[in-house]
Amino acid sequence: MSFQIDWKWIPRGIVLGLLAFIVFGPLTNLILWAVAERWYFPHVLPLKYGFSFWANVFSPRGNAMASLATSVLIAGLTVIVSLGLAIPAGYALARLRLPLRGLILLALLIPQAFPNLPVYVNIARIFYQYGLNGTILGVVLVHVTHGLVYAVWIATAAFSAIDRELEEAARSMGATALRGFWDVTLPIAAPGLLASAIFVFLESLDEFTGTYFVGAPDVTTLPLLLYTAGSGGNYQIASITALILLVPSIAFMFVVERFLRSDVLSKVGH
Repeated sequence: MSFQIDWKWIPRGIVLGLLAFIVFGPLTNLILWAVAERWYFPHVLPLKYGFSFWANVFSPRGNAMASLATSVLIAGLTVIVSLGLAIPAGYALARLRLPLRGLILLALLIPQAFPNLPVYVNIARIFYQYGLNGTILGVVLVHVTHGLVYAVWIATAAFSAIDRELEEAARSMGATALRGFWDVTLPIAAPGLLASAIFVFLESLDEFTGTYFVGAPDVTTLPLLLYTAGSGGNYQIASITALILLVPSIAFMFVVERFLRSDVLSKVGH
């Protein structure tokens, strides 16, 4: 009996192996550091495993839970403000024949188009004049500038995917424009808006640079705590903090995949 090797699978296997290493290699290193009690060069694996650093992180002096609560509060407020602006803006961009509509959508990308560092330095200088530095409100405003990109674009796509005839049918039965929007359009667009809210929440939860320049040292979020631990060489604390941040990101990604429909995705940018 002779076996024939399919040599075409070799390059594919190499590519898949490299991708798996790129994705799971850093995550594996993160998990090892999170349970390592002693680990130093030239040892490939930790010399001692344990959870004493976890106890330090979750102790009152570790400040992790307070920082997590601050991060969640800021992210929640960012979602509320972003959706409060994005829902009417997205509906107008989807339904009305606005002049320069494409330019308006493109303008929302401006905060992402320039390097963050000089932008945040100037924002911090302006906020200092108005007493917004070191405040929750100042950090929320900075996060909203980035969250609006996801909020408005996805909200516009969600409303564009809804057939106009549904609103017209509601109007023909005596509903006002506001009632038709509230009872017909908004419930149908809700899955897309929920996905938009999750993207904004995750963007805010992981935001570091803007929080550092506007909020530090009075406002401490989990990414700031991670940075402080990492820069101080406390890799166990930094790894545990990173894993805490990773949990909601993975969980919400499954929710986004569940609710963000293909017809909504096809309308993004249109």
